[in-house]
Amino acid sequence: MSGAMSWPFLRLYLLVLLYFSANAILNVIIPLQGSALGATNTTIGLIMGAYLFTTMFFRPWAGQIIKKYGPIKILRIILILNGCALILYTITGLGGYLVARMLQGVSTAFFSMALQIGIIDALPEKDRSQGISLYSLFSYIPGIIGPLLALGIWQGGMEYFSFVMITIAVSAVIFGYSAKIDEKDKEAPSSSDEKEPSSSTFASFSELFKNPHLFKSSVIMLVGSVVFGAVTVFIPLYAEQIENGNAGVYLMLMAITVVVCRFTLRKSIPSDGKWHSRFMMGTMFVLALGAQFVSFSITGGAAFFYMGAILLGIAQALIYPTLTTYLSFVLPKFNRNVLLGLFIAMADLGVSFGGVAMGPLADLFSYSIMYQICAVMGAFMIVFSHDRRKVLVVQT
Repeated sequence: MSGAMSWPFLRLYLLVLLYFSANAILNVIIPLQGSALGATNTTIGLIMGAYLFTTMFFRPWAGQIIKKYGPIKILRIILILNGCALILYTITGLGGYLVARMLQGVSTAFFSMALQIGIIDALPEKDRSQGISLYSLFSYIPGIIGPLLALGIWQGGMEYFSFVMITIAVSAVIFGYSAKIDEKDKEAPSSSDEKEPSSSTFASFSELFKNPHLFKSSVIMLVGSVVFGAVTVFIPLYAEQIENGNAGVYLMLMAITVVVCRFTLRKSIPSDGKWHSRFMMGTMFVLALGAQFVSFSITGGAAFFYMGAILLGIAQALIYPTLTTYLSFVLPKFNRNVLLGLFIAMADLGVSFGGVAMGPLADLFSYSIMYQICAVMGAFMIVFSHDRRKVLVVQT
């Protein structure tokens, strides 16, 4: 096998799988533990949202630092920090969870940027979408087993929680230190790459609004991530209100859909630097419909609940790799890493808002109405995704 499916890249994807296994468990355990301790949806949302809010904050600097020192050196340091965060979960309560989530946020900012920048730089342009899709795919595979494992730990007692977290932490460090990125496949840096100014991280924030490609992609990613964040944080609690609803089955079904779609559709994701309006509008329609089904399931029952999981899984499988690949073509090369960091930060911010902003709405109204609001937001993005221009000029 060659390209995105060669052995060096498969090892990186396996490291991604191992790294995100802890999150698949924590995304279920923390809301359930918080609810059992009497925490409100707002408090649970703040704890869960602290993870990706911190990630969002550090993303732009991660891109610049990784460019300077290289992805592998940064990766090894970050895996140790992540291991410390996972161990902290085993010795603290909700207050410690907040600190651990923030440490995880810092780790993930650098980990995901290191892997994605390494993949983008090492692969030829025709294979970029496949590499990014496979990275995303392996980050979601833990979601197939993790929720059920988490429910098993929760229902059977928390005795095994510490063992699982420590095992994942140590295994990721050992496996990560043997990972490599094939330097031979990297493109030689251009003179413009070498002249990136040191202040580019701060100056590039304005590009979120000045660059039309980055702005459109970031808004779509932000709104989509709010919906995904609301699912991640509150489905373990909402499922208890659905007749025959099971959070583990829901999250497993959604993760399976993401994995299957990202693998089977990886070659269908546009990788030509063009904005495909119909493709994006259709994807956002699926997102809005999935959120609507989840909202309606309080009345319609488990069938709508699980159908919503499938639809949202399809949307999640397509939105991120499509937009990331598109931006890898149209963003200016001299600060592409920093701008990609800002874009990914919008995804992090959206997931964080899915807990922080939607938690108070769930407290004020209900989970069903909160997901109805998510559906309306997705519907607005159908219109926003439309663009009459068929080809967008690649910036240099």
